[in-house]
Amino acid sequence: MPRRAGGAAILAAAALWGSTGTAAHFAPAAAGPVSVGAARIVAGGALLLAIALCSKPLCSKPPARTGRGREIRQLLARPGAARAGLVLGAASTAGYQLSFFSAVRATGVAVGTVVAIGSAPVFTGLISRLTGGPALTGRWLLATAGAIAGAAVLVTGGRAAGVNLGGVGLAAVAGLCYAAYAVTAARLVTGGTSERAVMGALFGGGAVLLLPVLLASPAGWLLTARGVLVTAQLGIMTTAAAYLLYGRGLRTVPAPVAVTLGLAEPVVAALLALAVLGERLSAPAIAGLILVGLALAILIMPGGRGVRAPPGASTPPGRTPLTPA
Repeated sequence: MPRRAGGAAILAAAALWGSTGTAAHFAPAAAGPVSVGAARIVAGGALLLAIALCSKPLCSKPPARTGRGREIRQLLARPGAARAGLVLGAASTAGYQLSFFSAVRATGVAVGTVVAIGSAPVFTGLISRLTGGPALTGRWLLATAGAIAGAAVLVTGGRAAGVNLGGVGLAAVAGLCYAAYAVTAARLVTGGTSERAVMGALFGGGAVLLLPVLLASPAGWLLTARGVLVTAQLGIMTTAAAYLLYGRGLRTVPAPVAVTLGLAEPVVAALLALAVLGERLSAPAIAGLILVGLALAILIMPGGRGVRAPPGASTPPGRTPLTPA
């Protein structure tokens, strides 16, 4: 897949993610943020796992020896550090949902989304470098700095928009979780594993972790018409479809760049919050959103790469500089 097509796939995923907070807003009143986040991953993770297990090669007659089901079993059977990475990735998918939905409930859709996604590129760059990833370029640093500035302006000047500092803290935790599973997924996908198997394993694992949370929380809202519609939207569109697109994009786009491209999400979320939910943002908060948009524009301008390999290093055809040795 060409690098530009990979970026387009990630931007499409980000647009789907941007509807998450607004969709959750329409959940029945009895649906708490923890319950909504758990329902999203249980539904979406189960669907992603089913897709990984029942893709065309596996479901053909007779089943192909290299079917997706075989691939995901091999992925789950990896020993040592590889298995620990999968567990961390699955735990991060679960942690992101709980912290993100709690943040949105506490501080609003626009603010919660911007802080979570605005902090994620910083965490991703740090995790990538600390785990042996390539050097980050000045363009990526400039775009990330813009994202930090935008989030800071939004938080410090956005009290008129209902900013809650506890909610902001939860959103930052969500950003860290996002970074952890993004780096995990990128290493697996660029290492040759299909995005279906990777997302099926990570989100299927997240679904297993969150199923007890869902069962322990008041879940009667799931039986209502609104509950079914909201869960379907969150599970099918903002999880299964979005993360298949995201995994596809990770084949050619390094993780730090991919996560920064995810800054398209708060733009969509803010527009939906303003148009659909009637949320109001102060002038400084709007300025913060504009800064985030400018940071995204800097990153996607033609002629640059978000990361660079060490001097003298070469990248094999079909692999990105983030591919582990």
